[in-house]
Amino acid sequence: MKSIDNNSGTERILVTGGCGFIGTNYIRRQMARAGRQVINLDKCTYAANPQNLGDYEAPQYLFVRGDICNHGLAANLLREYRPSAIVHFAAESHVDRSIAAPEAFLETNTVGTFRLLRAAEQHWSALRGEQRQRFRFLHVSTDEVFGSLGPNDAAFTEESAYQPNSPYASSNETAASGTKAGLPAFMRFERMAS
Repeated sequence: MKSIDNNSGTERILVTGGCGFIGTNYIRRQMARAGRQVINLDKCTYAANPQNLGDYEAPQYLFVRGDICNHGLAANLLREYRPSAIVHFAAESHVDRSIAAPEAFLETNTVGTFRLLRAAEQHWSALRGEQRQRFRFLHVSTDEVFGSLGPNDAAFTEESAYQPNSPYASSNETAASGTKAGLPAFMRFERMAS
């Protein structure tokens, strides 16, 4: 595996699901910033394309093909590269796919997020001083967790009650609930096409 420079003056971010549409664009924005390194952990399922980021390489960018359900892999990446943040995009998506095959959604969106959170919590617990204060876990999810809106309903806010109505939404709702416990974690809900 290629490696990135472990220069302590460089800010590192671990991105999960960075080969998907949103993750790719996020990584491109981060790579445009000086003094930034990105470790991209992606399983590369149907919605991912690692060639989207083929123009980036070490020492600023490291692609790791792997599964967020693999706690050991996540823990090793955190221990070795000591990122100041995790930006978690990795998820199975699309409502219709979740109805036809819900198990993959529960495994990745719920169990995978839980395992990633456990690795992040262990990493954060070992940090001291400024590193501990600066560490963040950002979970980017879907507005599907809030249910459906009628044509005249007010828009959802992050304070809206969860009302998932598909395995996709339910698996993300469970993951979002787990993100709220323990370490400095934040949620961001994006409107995603289903």
